Amino acid sequence: MEFGMFHEFPSMPGRGETEMFDEAMEQVDAAERWGLDVMWLAEIHFAPERTYLSAPLAIASAIAARTSRMKIGIAVQVLPLCHPLRLAEEAATVDQVSRGRLIFGVGRSGVVSTYDAYQVPYGESRERFTEILDIVKAAWSEPCFSYAGKFHSFRDVACSPHPYKHKLPEIRVAASTPDTFPAIGGLGYPVFASTRHSTWGDVVGQVASYQSGWKGAGRGGRGQAFVAGPMYIAETEAQARDEARESVEHFYKLQYELIAESARRSGRQQFIDRAEHLRTLTYDDVLRDNVIVGSPETVAKRLKSLQERIGFDGILAELNCGGLIPHARVMNALRLLCEEVKPRFQ
Repeated sequence: MEFGMFHEFPSMPGRGETEMFDEAMEQVDAAERWGLDVMWLAEIHFAPERTYLSAPLAIASAIAARTSRMKIGIAVQVLPLCHPLRLAEEAATVDQVSRGRLIFGVGRSGVVSTYDAYQVPYGESRERFTEILDIVKAAWSEPCFSYAGKFHSFRDVACSPHPYKHKLPEIRVAASTPDTFPAIGGLGYPVFASTRHSTWGDVVGQVASYQSGWKGAGRGGRGQAFVAGPMYIAETEAQARDEARESVEHFYKLQYELIAESARRSGRQQFIDRAEHLRTLTYDDVLRDNVIVGSPETVAKRLKSLQERIGFDGILAELNCGGLIPHARVMNALRLLCEEVKPRFQ
């Protein structure tokens, strides 16, 4: 199983931007040293109270320059907010600098306020996503190409550089709505699910739906599914639950506010329903259904049980869900993930 850390480069009360970048990079360096498979980078805008990670490709390039083994994943690049040619050039540059270690995770995001700030209608997000992904792939694959679409048109464009050794980076696509999972399977991409809002029980059906779409398109074997989710590890069960509590509760409060704002701005029923669900969650609820917290032994045991039930291929462990867990404790959780949990799956 692939083990990754989902990193938001969180801001913390009373700490400056430079200090937090330094600590985040210390975690990256430790992950490389301790044998983590992938460092995953978020893309989050206009939330200084939460994160400084608004430019994941810039951070990915910095990580590529200071590591040699670990893969670097984007989870996810919000395609509808991007200019496709600029995105193709920058992502291919990261792939060159890293010598082919980029995993290009893409999605649409459900943060409507970010779309409003970028002056991109959220109602266009699905069409823009498809068009931009098509353009990026053409820019990476062809020496010169033209494209005529609804939002972008180009004639005889030669993007440079191309990805490392002219091999496209692996593309993985994030899903959250019921119709998206089989659609991604039908297109043949690996998929991201998440337990931030969905429960682990929900993920069972989501991955099954994805595999159904995969097979329905006439593909052999099975598609690859990866799950992003909040996680925290300490030496004992009680210690882990106690140390994670404040940050996890803070995280779900922020998530409720974020989705409630998306519901207000868009009027979409999916956001209204999700916000109401998040509003009533307790710490015990999320420990049972969404978040994996415990000792290395209990975390590994739960992950194995879930993997057998769902059939996922990797985990994106969000080790500082809420951003309030001190740096030293995040480092310890990362070490336990790499040295005590990961070896149990080899």
